[in-house]
Amino acid sequence: MSSEIETRIEEIVEELSFFDDELEKYEYLVDTGKALSPLSEDEKQEQYLIQGCTSQVWLICENTDGKLIFRGDSNTVIVKGLVALIIKIFSDLTPKEIVDFDTDRLGVLGLSEIITPNRQNGLKSMIERIKTYAQEAYHD
Repeated sequence: MSSEIETRIEEIVEELSFFDDELEKYEYLVDTGKALSPLSEDEKQEQYLIQGCTSQVWLICENTDGKLIFRGDSNTVIVKGLVALIIKIFSDLTPKEIVDFDTDRLGVLGLSEIITPNRQNGLKSMIERIKTYAQEAYHD
């Protein structure tokens, strides 16, 4: 298990703990998404589109000096916030760190209390894509 990933998750849990109710946490996600740099229209290609999301989500992975850098975007503000959180957790790590990480640990974020089951499925698809990117990079 990566301590860097755990640290990042703990930071997000702490940030979410400042909010008393689900609406405030929801607004936190929206604000987090607004801070995400959007992809250009040229980057929003079919190959980067995540299947299983109700909204459109693109996730690009670049391997830079042995670390995976993720960039992403969505056509909805709340999902864009989820993309931003996932990128914050997984970007700039080695493929091995991501492959070895037990994604069940993300449950501590409590996102299932904030987002709908459809968005939970989309989030799961995003995480699976990140794991796939990492597994491909790990075996190259």
